Amino acid sequence: MRLRHLPLLPKVGLILTGGGARAAYQVGVLRAVSAMLPKGVRNPFPVICGTSAGAINATSLAVSARNFHEGVRQLVEVWENFHVNQVYRSDPIGMLYNSVRVLASLLLNRHSAISLLDDSPLTKLLGHRLPFRGIQKSIKSGALHALGITAWGYTSGQSVTFYQGAENITPWGRKRRIGISTNIGVEHLAASSAIPFLFPAMKINREYFGDGSMRQLAPISPALHLGAERILVIGVHDTKNAQPDRVKIVGYPPMAQIAGHVMNSIFLDSLDVDLERLQRINEIIQLIPRGTLENSSMQLRPIKSMVISPSEEINKIAEQYAHTLPLTMRLAYRAIGAMGRDGSTLLSYLLFEKPFCQALIKLGHQDTMSHKSEILQFIGANVED
Repeated sequence: MRLRHLPLLPKVGLILTGGGARAAYQVGVLRAVSAMLPKGVRNPFPVICGTSAGAINATSLAVSARNFHEGVRQLVEVWENFHVNQVYRSDPIGMLYNSVRVLASLLLNRHSAISLLDDSPLTKLLGHRLPFRGIQKSIKSGALHALGITAWGYTSGQSVTFYQGAENITPWGRKRRIGISTNIGVEHLAASSAIPFLFPAMKINREYFGDGSMRQLAPISPALHLGAERILVIGVHDTKNAQPDRVKIVGYPPMAQIAGHVMNSIFLDSLDVDLERLQRINEIIQLIPRGTLENSSMQLRPIKSMVISPSEEINKIAEQYAHTLPLTMRLAYRAIGAMGRDGSTLLSYLLFEKPFCQALIKLGHQDTMSHKSEILQFIGANVED
């Protein structure tokens, strides 16, 4: 197989959404894309943007952008062998200590970091696995144009995209969202993935930041500001418009069910709206005469987009692997109703265990390979067998 990148092709922006453990699906998609391309090829996505768990995957790709296969291989190695205790403390002592700390903080009215889970293992893992200096090396080599990581500022109320990229990129400011040039580090990933109440906020400069998916009104926007001219989005939820099952209400919804809906609202809703907005804008642009469009000072242009999303419901897959959690976490999640059908949505975000992650990687690989020719055409690859 021979692949050729044509000159003057638009910059393809890769958007990796948030979703906790669901982000294993993204790794399966990337594994399939890697399998489509020749060994040793550079990263096919000049612009990479990530939020929450997607920010971690995005940074890993950026670090290894000079060798796309190696970057994907390292991602697969981590996700295929994940354990909950690599993300948050799940041992009895760790759970007890964190619970006591939270209770003491509430009783004593101390404004300290309060979170239901201790994510210090994740911070250590990121610091150990990701050589952040590789981002700038990728940029200098031309294998990467920009990396953007989005977090939410608790004080300013702004969606902030911290980016590291080529010198010609201009910082931007829009209503409730800005772009800031910086050197991406572990603190930016910890901030972007700090799910409210579950993980503690991260202080960067003068402000505390939380999960970037919160009130991210325009998830596609950072990639466009960073120079992307077409967008590939890897989602983590089924986008089919199937009607939900109507079931008889037998009691008040468990805490896990309510939390699951909140998580869906944080991670999923804004992306669907932004994609629909992009499609409408493209349709409007097509109605404008070419001469008028070329002479316009607004620099309007259509943006092609492609979305790869799960063909199966991830929460149902989570139900099958709930038993793989450590005993301590099974008991804790059972107490809030997360181990049953009603709580499976919440569980799917927190089930960082390798059988579940491996199942999502497999699903992502299958979904992507079924659209091989379409994907290769979209990223600008000319393949000849």
